[in-house]
Amino acid sequence: MSGNPGRFRRWLSRAPGRSAFPGVAPAGGGTGDRQNERPAGAGDPRHVRPSLTTRSVAREVFLLQLVLVVLLVAGAVVALVVQARRDTMTDARHRTLAAAESFAHSWGLQEALNSDNPTAKLQPLAEAARKASGVDALIVYKLDGITLTHSDPRQIGKHVIGPYAEAARGKPFTRTFQGALGLSVVSAAPVKDSSGRVVALVAAPVTVEKVQKSVNRQLPIFLGTAVVALALAGGGAGLVSRRLRRQTHGLGPAEMTRMYEHHDAVLHAVREGVLIVGRDGRLLLANDEARRLLDLPADAEGRHVGDLGLDHRTAELLASDRSATDEVHLAQDRLLAVNKRSTSPYGAHQGSVVTLRDTTELRWLSGRAEVARERLRLLYDAGVRIGSTLNVVRTAEELAQVAVPRFADIVTVELLDPVLKGEEPAAAGTGLRRAAIAGLAPDHPLYPIGELLRFVPGTPVTAGVEQVRSMVEPDLAGSSAWRSQDPERARRILDHGVHSLAVVPLRARGVVLGLVDFWRSGDSPPFDDEDLSFAEELAGRAAVGIDNARRYTRERTMAMTLQRSLMPRGLPDQDALEVAHRYLPAKAGVGGDWFDVIPLPGARVALVVGDVVGHGLHAAATMGRLRIAVHNFSALDLSPDELLGHLDELVTHIDVQDEDTDEGPAITGATCLYVVYDSVSGRVTAATAGHLPPAVAHSDGRVEFLHPPVSPPLGLSTGLPFETAELSLPEGSRLVLYTDGLVENRSRDLDAGLEALRAALTGPDRTAEDTCATVMQSLLPTRSTDDVALLVARARRLDPAHVAEWDVSRDPAAVGPVRNACVRQLADWGLQDIAYGTELILSELITNAIRYGAEPLHVRLLHTRSALISEVSDGSSTSPHIRQAKATDEDGRGLFLVAQFAERWGTRYSPRGKTIWAAQAVGPDAAPSSEAESPEHLLSRWEHGGGW
Repeated sequence: MSGNPGRFRRWLSRAPGRSAFPGVAPAGGGTGDRQNERPAGAGDPRHVRPSLTTRSVAREVFLLQLVLVVLLVAGAVVALVVQARRDTMTDARHRTLAAAESFAHSWGLQEALNSDNPTAKLQPLAEAARKASGVDALIVYKLDGITLTHSDPRQIGKHVIGPYAEAARGKPFTRTFQGALGLSVVSAAPVKDSSGRVVALVAAPVTVEKVQKSVNRQLPIFLGTAVVALALAGGGAGLVSRRLRRQTHGLGPAEMTRMYEHHDAVLHAVREGVLIVGRDGRLLLANDEARRLLDLPADAEGRHVGDLGLDHRTAELLASDRSATDEVHLAQDRLLAVNKRSTSPYGAHQGSVVTLRDTTELRWLSGRAEVARERLRLLYDAGVRIGSTLNVVRTAEELAQVAVPRFADIVTVELLDPVLKGEEPAAAGTGLRRAAIAGLAPDHPLYPIGELLRFVPGTPVTAGVEQVRSMVEPDLAGSSAWRSQDPERARRILDHGVHSLAVVPLRARGVVLGLVDFWRSGDSPPFDDEDLSFAEELAGRAAVGIDNARRYTRERTMAMTLQRSLMPRGLPDQDALEVAHRYLPAKAGVGGDWFDVIPLPGARVALVVGDVVGHGLHAAATMGRLRIAVHNFSALDLSPDELLGHLDELVTHIDVQDEDTDEGPAITGATCLYVVYDSVSGRVTAATAGHLPPAVAHSDGRVEFLHPPVSPPLGLSTGLPFETAELSLPEGSRLVLYTDGLVENRSRDLDAGLEALRAALTGPDRTAEDTCATVMQSLLPTRSTDDVALLVARARRLDPAHVAEWDVSRDPAAVGPVRNACVRQLADWGLQDIAYGTELILSELITNAIRYGAEPLHVRLLHTRSALISEVSDGSSTSPHIRQAKATDEDGRGLFLVAQFAERWGTRYSPRGKTIWAAQAVGPDAAPSSEAESPEHLLSRWEHGGGW
């Protein structure tokens, strides 16, 4: 309290139980008539209060110390008991384990176990060892659970089931177990023969009751120590409280706190001057405000008021016994309203208390307070209105609108181009783009919104950007630096009445994002330094909002770029389906929806739609990982259920890796629908992992949903297999795959959404593109809150005339007729130019099937618009592969020739075996054939390692 607490305590010693200033009247109140009024007992220390009450500080301190001591002692006793019990239990475990292992390795134990009566030989040994080791029993069990020894003879020969499997495997252990002796600490050790094989078990128990008795014997010592400590601590607390009672005169804590708070408030916080003057005219106490108003010296307290350099009239009033009410006195250049009252009714020593109030500052302070309140309201409104959206330009507009007209008449905001694009601002330059204007008519002379401004060096704007500091131009007409930017435009601005400018940089995280210009015109006062400080506060709040919007824009742009790079950029060329698609990102940003069209061998196509829960970079990256995985698995030509099974295992593995490395949330929550369409048979095979069922729109207007068996989403590790559903799709029917954002939102549940989809698909036959447009227009009239993926595939059938099939008997002589029939079929199709390669491919594949495969054998040729596909099927599941044949090998070169004459080849499996296929390009865009080279020449080049 600035050196005054000691003096305050001396005042308390004169009048115990009373505050130093309880009787000071408010400034301007009363007439001094109370000087002669003295309440009974006022100023008499004997009537203050009893020396010790139930609410005194001393009593409360004593009780608090006593409670703390009791809690500490009780805690110590509990801790000692718990520790003693823990140590005793640990000792019991060690003792039982040592006894069990010692007896298990004792000499003669093997001989006794192999004798005709093991119990007769082992029981005395076990009892002697039990007494020596201090355990409750030493029990020997056979591996079949028959008891050979026991401290209770009635248990011998009984079959016991216990937790001894670990010991039977050769590893001793210790556990707490409910046995024949009750709850016990049991250790078990294996008995091994000379070969290391476990032949019996030895168990040594100690009952928990015995352990508890050992702990109970120590309790009297603990309790006695606690009582002694409690007595000593209680006595010490009593001595401390007695001393404290004498020092505080029996006052309660609330009264002590209130007296000190009042004393500090009067000295430092009260905005009225307070003086206490003794009867001899000496200054006893002066608060901070009185020192400021009267310009008192530092050592004023204790000196006579006449020696303080005060006005003669003021010093005379302070030294006299006269009371005063709102007397006006001159103190230097201040007019003070002075009030004076006597302290005699409230203290043992007569004196006076004086209050001072500066009347010259009241009006000025009132105006300043109103300005401060208005600016606080403006800052509050700015905090509410600025940054309501995560849009950079909109945030700049909100800054301009909130400052007009309450702070400036015109506000313009210029931002760096990278900030507008959501990028990290580069080193600050002078090129800024105007983003917002508020407070001007359409014919204003300032640069328009969107204009790229390049400021001349030396102007206030250039200084604000390059030097990152705020500047004020109170008189634009007299500022040559400001006019040098554009003299003609500056003249027009001045003609519009604009006369003052404040330029403040928008800075966040130490980086300049742009500038905000505050303009005043007409009768508005020019900007000053105080206005500039407020403008910096306002701009600082806005800069945080602009930076948040910029960072959001950057993240959203990155996520959208990532998603666009991961989504299919175009549909692959295939003949089986007419495909159209739509993708609509959500308002909240990119998500995890994706689709894919994957051509498969055998004139088949796979359609994929998936959904990853969430939005942002993680969802987009997860979508990309799953899409690539589906592509890789589809290259193996797996069935839909097998593919989803592998994908589920992959997601589970990724989740475990991410949890171990803290890379982010798990993928659990992803769904996937995988559909395979065969254009030869028209069959559709579908499997789903928690995804919505595909819709089938027939050409006659009917709509149905293909419901594969329900399976959980990916990554849940349920262990349940995925199942498939099949459907024959007529030519011209449309298969519709979609994500939940299309049919489900906050205002529409799933069932209603599916019915809306059915209604949109019902009707006359349409193309795939028209179907996409109709569905999107019907179900999504406005932008969705979730991203939407839609895939529509219109079925086509391969012309039966372009399919040729033969059954082959398992006889090498059957190769020639089938090969000749295939050549004739190629001639009918006009594919004589690839007949040589096809004949060689079929010869090798049929020969391999006859030699290594199993019946039935089947050959099929498929002629599509762009390829000829040769397929040889057999009933075995062995997969061929290319290998490097040795010079002495008579086989091993056939698949090499197939790979050279075919554009692609591979193997796919079915429930009845496998199919080896080879595709050759046909048509004008086909690559040149390798038929110019004979098979012998190709094999020669391969064996010599050249040309490949």
